[in-house]
Amino acid sequence: MINYANEQAMKDPREEQLLFESRARAGFFVVVICMLGLLGRYFWLQVTAHQQFSTRSESNRVSVRPVVPNRGLIYDRRGRVIAENLPAYRLEIVAEKVQQLEPLLDELATLIELNDEHRNSFNKSRRHYRVFDPIPLKLNLSEQEVARFAVNRHRFKGADVVPYLSRNYPYGELLTHVLGYVGRLDERDIARVDQGNYRGTRIIGKIGIEQFRETELHGTSGYEQVETNVSGRVLRVLDRQDAIPGTDLVLSIDVAVQRAAWDGLGERPGSVVAIDPTDGSIIALVSKPAYDPNAFVHGISQQAYQAILDTPGRPLFNRALKGGYEPGSTLKPFVGLAGLELDLINTQTRVYSSGSFYIDGYSRPYRDWKEEGHGWVTLESALEQSVNTYFYQLAMEMGIDRMHDYLSQFGFGSLTGVDVPGEGAGLLPSRQWKRAARDEPWYPGETVIAGIGQGFNVVTPLQLANALAVLINGGKRYEPRLLYATKAAGIERAQRVRAPLAMQIPVKEAGDWQAVLEGMDRVVNGVRGTATGIAVDARYRTAGKTGTAQVYQLNEDGEYNEADVAQHLRDHALFIAFAPVEVPRIAIAVIVEHGGTGSKAAAPVARATLDAWLDQETGMEVQP
Repeated sequence: MINYANEQAMKDPREEQLLFESRARAGFFVVVICMLGLLGRYFWLQVTAHQQFSTRSESNRVSVRPVVPNRGLIYDRRGRVIAENLPAYRLEIVAEKVQQLEPLLDELATLIELNDEHRNSFNKSRRHYRVFDPIPLKLNLSEQEVARFAVNRHRFKGADVVPYLSRNYPYGELLTHVLGYVGRLDERDIARVDQGNYRGTRIIGKIGIEQFRETELHGTSGYEQVETNVSGRVLRVLDRQDAIPGTDLVLSIDVAVQRAAWDGLGERPGSVVAIDPTDGSIIALVSKPAYDPNAFVHGISQQAYQAILDTPGRPLFNRALKGGYEPGSTLKPFVGLAGLELDLINTQTRVYSSGSFYIDGYSRPYRDWKEEGHGWVTLESALEQSVNTYFYQLAMEMGIDRMHDYLSQFGFGSLTGVDVPGEGAGLLPSRQWKRAARDEPWYPGETVIAGIGQGFNVVTPLQLANALAVLINGGKRYEPRLLYATKAAGIERAQRVRAPLAMQIPVKEAGDWQAVLEGMDRVVNGVRGTATGIAVDARYRTAGKTGTAQVYQLNEDGEYNEADVAQHLRDHALFIAFAPVEVPRIAIAVIVEHGGTGSKAAAPVARATLDAWLDQETGMEVQP
């Protein structure tokens, strides 16, 4: 039986009220604290950290993409496009959006042809890009590959096919050593460029004009703000700053003349450089053999690159700029002029050529190319017949140091300053040079052969052509230029670029210079000239000088039997020329490696090149 009286006696209303009030206060304080926490958090989110989260939120919706500028086009001096941009597609991957990269690449390989080189190049590029930057996996996709990816795009988060402009060289190997080529940005490129301006850019000039004029050709990058959905698809463009396209370049090269020189060499390795002596602009710059630069634009495979390395004749080597050759008898006009200007000889000075020349006190003969000699000759007839004895004696009277000092004014032994990278300096010997380079004294016999362009003398085809241009125009020495004009975006007319005048060689007597040129005129047009064959049926008058550079050492008797010597040991053939004689418009240097004599191998190449320049209309050039 329950005792209700005792239960009521045990209850205390006062105590229960106090308990309720204490619980209510505690609950109120808890609610207040929670509200204050919420308000504090709200204040922190909306005020203190507003910028941070607003930016993060906006970045989830809005992204900034670089706008890559169109690379400038390149034309020849008559307006032919020699480097262009063609539409293409590349496959890109944003690493940040990919959970498992290797499985993704394996899946992509089922749709798009990917090899180890594509993967290796991609992995190397990842080290130099941010995780949210798109990195190219493969360039120049085929139409079939683009179509297959488009159908399956939903399967590949983080991968996309992007259109771009691809560099193309329509004349292929003909202009390789002039233009160079573009290729993928590598570690060294990224370290030296403005990374802000190159964000989104995948290619850069590697050699040639493409490298030397990279700043002008690249242009200035822009940007665009785009709104995207959760899948990363662009919904709309919110803001855009257009890129500034690269500057279009007009080169002084004439493709028709370049082609004539290239074809004239045939299958023989060699070089042809032609310069307009009136302004120093380069009309043709040929180095043969060469290679197709288009193979490098999208990244060349190791196998393809090795095939180029294994090609006979070293097609990667730019003979026009770096090739070092003995000038041979092509140096004689300059040595003769030095003798005139230094008052060692005059135009009437005669020297007897018996076929051999001896240094006093020495029994070894220095032979002329004509065994019985040429008899009495003056400077002009010595140039006409290429008489060694005349220049042997002149060199001995002049001495190597005076010869060095005078010839250096024409640019021998130094860089010409041409606006393309990779030029060689050649070598103009002196006593000081030999002591410093070899720690040996200079010997009289070395002076003798230096007078006919042999021994330690080394020139490049560009140096030889430029020196001839200086001789033609009375001592004005320009820095040869490939850039002829520029046309920046938004500018209607091309702006002509002039080659800078490096120096003016002092002219003591203008008649001395003219006498040398007349001697060269007799080489082609004289009765006993060594290159009369190239004057046949010509519509203009040409002057020139043949030359031969020894590769194989002569025997003790000085005799040379070409049939007994392997092709790669035969003499190099050289020829320099200018035309028309009355008002020269072109100076040319030709070198045919292992071609034999200059008159037979090199002079015909010069004739074909001169014809291509002088027989065409002159009013077709790009007009600034």
